[in-house]
Amino acid sequence: MSSKKFSAVIVPVMLSFFAMGFVDLVGTATNYIKADFDLSDAFANLCTTMVFFWFLIVSIPTGALMNRIGRRKTTLLSLAVTAVALLVPVLNYSAVSMTVSFCLLGIGNAIMQVSLNPLVVNIVSGDRLASTMTFGQFVKAICSFIAPLVASWGAVQFDNWRVMFPIFMAVAVIAVVSLGLTNIREGEYNGTGGFKASFSLLGSQLGAVAVMSAGVVYLLCMYMALRKSYN
Repeated sequence: MSSKKFSAVIVPVMLSFFAMGFVDLVGTATNYIKADFDLSDAFANLCTTMVFFWFLIVSIPTGALMNRIGRRKTTLLSLAVTAVALLVPVLNYSAVSMTVSFCLLGIGNAIMQVSLNPLVVNIVSGDRLASTMTFGQFVKAICSFIAPLVASWGAVQFDNWRVMFPIFMAVAVIAVVSLGLTNIREGEYNGTGGFKASFSLLGSQLGAVAVMSAGVVYLLCMYMALRKSYN
């Protein structure tokens, strides 16, 4: 692959890595919404954990989906979900809408974590793979670093910290369009990465039940925190 063609392919992928860092803005946003809506500490703490909770729920279905539609399309789906998540606070700002936004951010990030690294493998191989992965994580870290700065800038300049949502949403849309227009050749999939094969890695049905039970317990904790916040 020529350097010009490689650059045309890798730039949309790096934009996707940048979008992967959007999930870290939840910590910044939680500090603001806790004060704006007088939320409890329990709910504020769950806001930051609910993002990563979706890895438990979404990761296995995403693996099965990726084997059906491919890595690029799965990454496009994650970027689209992320863009919608960032659009929600722009349309409506409330405790409920922010909860929905955080959930969608978590879902989009979980899908992206599953699909983006395998997509890089289709583009880069050999000695360049490790350096490309490392650079992708560096790009993600840049987003994580500037999110609080953008929120602070919006609060000072416009008296509105939520300005970071349309800014990052625009980046997500650019990532969707650029990756959608990029032709990435993917290998053939053997279709063995479905639900049954994934759950078999847990060793037994008991392991799958334990994972699902943990999810139910978390949802109950989330429900109790929401009730306490609104009461």
